[in-house]
Amino acid sequence: MRIQWLGHSCFLVTSDSGIRIVTDPYEPGGFDGAIKYGSLREPADVVTVSHEHADHGHTRMVPGSPIVVKGPGEFVVAGIAFYGVPALHDESGGSQRGKNTIFHFTVDGIKICHLGDLGHVLNRDQCAEIGAVDVLLAPVGGYYTIGPDQAWKVADQLDAKIVIPMHFKTESVDLPIASVDDFVRGKPSVKWLDSSELVLTKDSLPADRTIVVLKHAL
Repeated sequence: MRIQWLGHSCFLVTSDSGIRIVTDPYEPGGFDGAIKYGSLREPADVVTVSHEHADHGHTRMVPGSPIVVKGPGEFVVAGIAFYGVPALHDESGGSQRGKNTIFHFTVDGIKICHLGDLGHVLNRDQCAEIGAVDVLLAPVGGYYTIGPDQAWKVADQLDAKIVIPMHFKTESVDLPIASVDDFVRGKPSVKWLDSSELVLTKDSLPADRTIVVLKHAL
């Protein structure tokens, strides 16, 4: 399985059999030009959408004719079961930014969880519904989402083996969110890859939790 960070909260997950899953596609130039990541060039089979904001729900950016999965529930596409877990975009019952859907799914024996724009740590029911995960795709930039401390707490809650940070400040996003530095500071195991991609097998998962920081592809 291959995970590629395209930018912001958008990843391309490709199974060994070639199934291509895109998460939370952004609108290039969205938010009055604040989203500066480039357009996706490769087609996908499935797109997951955590919520409909322009930096997460721009499914028109994805080439091909992908099946769009959004909202709570179970969805089986291309032989893969996607589970949407209801959550909120803020700590005020959704009154500030609305609802958010967490998606978890298993590819080649590896369980992936994409938190979307999660705005709070998980409650007991959400933890039970998601269970332990192998790869956690977690927002860490704060302001609109959980920040560094909360993101690490969620990683603890889900017993994540690998945490890949997303939704943080880079040269390609002009939003009032923090860089990844606060999240990785003081953590015991951090890998900075000179690549946008991480190739994994079930046997290659680390014994101890590891943060993997990718470079955005677009």
